Amino acid sequence: MFTPTASFKDNLQLLPSVDGISHINIMDSAGAIVDIIENKPGKQGSLVVYQYLAEVFGRIDAKAAAHGLEVFAEHTVDAKSRPGAHPNIDRLLDVIDTGKSLDVQVVRA
Repeated sequence: MFTPTASFKDNLQLLPSVDGISHINIMDSAGAIVDIIENKPGKQGSLVVYQYLAEVFGRIDAKAAAHGLEVFAEHTVDAKSRPGAHPNIDRLLDVIDTGKSLDVQVVRA
Protein backbone atom coordinates (compact mmCIF):
# COMPACT_ATOMS: atom_id res chain seq x y z
CA MET A 1 0.00 0.00 0.00
CA PHE A 2 1.29 3.46 -0.84
CA THR A 3 0.58 6.91 0.57
CA PRO A 4 -1.50 8.80 -2.01
CA THR A 5 -0.53 12.27 -3.19
CA ALA A 6 -2.97 15.15 -3.69
CA SER A 7 -3.02 14.44 -7.46
CA PHE A 8 -5.04 11.64 -9.03
CA LYS A 9 -2.82 11.70 -12.12
CA ASP A 10 0.30 11.29 -9.97
CA ASN A 11 -1.33 8.50 -7.96
CA LEU A 12 -2.17 6.56 -11.12
CA GLN A 13 1.52 6.54 -12.05
CA LEU A 14 2.25 4.71 -8.78
CA LEU A 15 -0.28 1.92 -9.32
CA PRO A 16 0.04 -1.37 -11.22
CA SER A 17 -0.77 -1.45 -14.92
CA VAL A 18 -4.09 -2.79 -16.17
CA ASP A 19 -2.58 -4.11 -19.40
CA GLY A 20 -4.13 -7.47 -20.18
CA ILE A 21 -7.30 -6.78 -18.19
CA SER A 22 -10.57 -6.73 -20.11
CA HIS A 23 -12.75 -5.45 -17.26
CA ILE A 24 -13.60 -5.93 -13.62
CA ASN A 25 -16.90 -7.06 -12.17
CA ILE A 26 -18.07 -5.32 -9.01
CA MET A 27 -20.19 -7.74 -6.96
CA ASP A 28 -22.37 -7.40 -3.88
CA SER A 29 -22.21 -9.74 -0.88
CA ALA A 30 -24.59 -12.18 -2.61
CA GLY A 31 -22.25 -12.44 -5.61
CA ALA A 32 -24.50 -10.49 -7.97
CA ILE A 33 -22.69 -8.21 -10.42
CA VAL A 34 -23.72 -4.64 -9.59
CA ASP A 35 -21.43 -2.94 -12.09
CA ILE A 36 -18.68 -3.52 -14.64
CA ILE A 37 -15.69 -1.24 -15.17
CA GLU A 38 -14.26 -1.77 -18.63
CA ASN A 39 -10.71 -1.17 -19.76
CA LYS A 40 -11.48 1.68 -22.11
CA PRO A 41 -10.79 5.41 -22.24
CA GLY A 42 -12.72 7.33 -19.61
CA LYS A 43 -12.88 4.29 -17.32
CA GLN A 44 -9.23 3.24 -17.04
CA GLY A 45 -8.47 5.42 -14.01
CA SER A 46 -11.26 3.77 -12.04
CA LEU A 47 -10.19 0.36 -13.33
CA VAL A 48 -6.65 0.98 -12.08
CA VAL A 49 -7.87 2.08 -8.63
CA TYR A 50 -10.39 -0.74 -8.15
CA GLN A 51 -7.88 -3.38 -9.30
CA TYR A 52 -5.33 -1.96 -6.86
CA LEU A 53 -7.83 -1.92 -3.97
CA ALA A 54 -8.80 -5.53 -4.66
CA GLU A 55 -5.15 -6.56 -4.84
CA VAL A 56 -4.20 -4.84 -1.57
CA PHE A 57 -7.35 -5.34 0.50
CA GLY A 58 -8.93 -8.42 -1.09
CA ARG A 59 -12.33 -6.72 -1.26
CA ILE A 60 -13.79 -3.24 -1.04
CA ASP A 61 -14.74 -2.66 2.59
CA ALA A 62 -14.80 0.63 4.52
CA LYS A 63 -11.02 0.63 5.00
CA ALA A 64 -10.36 -0.04 1.31
CA ALA A 65 -12.96 2.53 0.26
CA ALA A 66 -11.40 5.22 2.47
CA HIS A 67 -7.99 4.54 0.92
CA GLY A 68 -9.56 4.58 -2.55
CA LEU A 69 -11.03 8.02 -1.89
CA GLU A 70 -7.53 9.26 -1.05
CA VAL A 71 -6.22 7.77 -4.30
CA PHE A 72 -8.94 9.53 -6.31
CA ALA A 73 -7.62 12.74 -4.68
CA GLU A 74 -9.15 15.90 -6.16
CA HIS A 75 -11.89 13.90 -7.86
CA THR A 76 -13.20 12.82 -4.44
CA VAL A 77 -13.78 16.46 -3.50
CA ASP A 78 -15.65 17.01 -6.77
CA ALA A 79 -17.71 13.84 -6.28
CA LYS A 80 -18.82 14.94 -2.82
CA SER A 81 -20.04 18.27 -4.20
CA ARG A 82 -21.65 16.74 -7.30
CA PRO A 83 -23.27 13.39 -6.46
CA GLY A 84 -23.68 11.26 -9.58
CA ALA A 85 -20.83 12.91 -11.49
CA HIS A 86 -18.34 10.22 -10.45
CA PRO A 87 -20.24 6.95 -9.94
CA ASN A 88 -17.16 4.89 -9.09
CA ILE A 89 -16.28 7.33 -6.30
CA ASP A 90 -19.93 7.49 -5.21
CA ARG A 91 -19.78 3.70 -4.80
CA LEU A 92 -16.83 4.02 -2.40
CA LEU A 93 -18.66 6.68 -0.41
CA ASP A 94 -21.65 4.35 -0.22
CA VAL A 95 -19.50 1.50 1.10
CA ILE A 96 -18.32 3.77 3.92
CA ASP A 97 -21.83 5.10 4.63
CA THR A 98 -23.54 1.70 4.66
CA GLY A 99 -20.78 -0.55 5.98
CA LYS A 100 -21.47 -3.00 3.14
CA SER A 101 -18.57 -4.48 1.23
CA LEU A 102 -18.05 -5.34 -2.42
CA ASP A 103 -16.02 -8.00 -4.17
CA VAL A 104 -13.96 -7.32 -7.28
CA GLN A 105 -13.41 -9.93 -9.97
CA VAL A 106 -10.62 -9.11 -12.43
CA VAL A 107 -11.30 -10.50 -15.91
CA ARG A 108 -8.24 -10.88 -18.10
CA ALA A 109 -8.37 -10.18 -21.82
